[in-house]
Amino acid sequence: MKLRVLVVDEDPERLAMVNAALTAAGYEIAGEVRTSAELPEQVRRTAPDVIVIDRDSPDRDTLEHICMVTRDGARPIVLFTADDDRATIRAAVQAGISAYVVDGLSPERIRPVIEVAVARFDEHQALRRELDQAKTTLAERKTIERAKGILMRKRGVSEEEAYRLLRSAAMERGERLATVAERVIAAADLFS
Repeated sequence: MKLRVLVVDEDPERLAMVNAALTAAGYEIAGEVRTSAELPEQVRRTAPDVIVIDRDSPDRDTLEHICMVTRDGARPIVLFTADDDRATIRAAVQAGISAYVVDGLSPERIRPVIEVAVARFDEHQALRRELDQAKTTLAERKTIERAKGILMRKRGVSEEEAYRLLRSAAMERGERLATVAERVIAAADLFS
């Protein structure tokens, strides 16, 4: 399956060169954007797999539009630029740029740069999902522990018995243990 690429470049000659290089590298051009202001709408319309931006220097508006795009739906974004300013690089990465390439837009380098950006993006997304799952698991454990404490105090049972009560209620209702624990906490809060 060909990756669909949205190309952003204000210079028509460079845009044509980037499109030709992408096509030669086996990518499908999903669309073209001349100004970053068009970026969010074009991304919504074309749903590209990757965004390639060619700018002499990414200005504040470009970075804001990139933030909008990454907030609405993360995807790999490659920025080819001539600007090697450290603050600009940091701002671009914070905005959601996956690869920031200085003075590197040449047809033979486009494919490897995009492939690395996509791989790094996928790895970052996997780590983010793993972190989110760990946070959810920790929050659920805290909720279950709090519900067990409530049952232990209110019913005068051991920790094991409180856990068994929660687990039995979850199984009877076909719900997750954390959901039952949240109900126990809500009921306890209601009557305290």
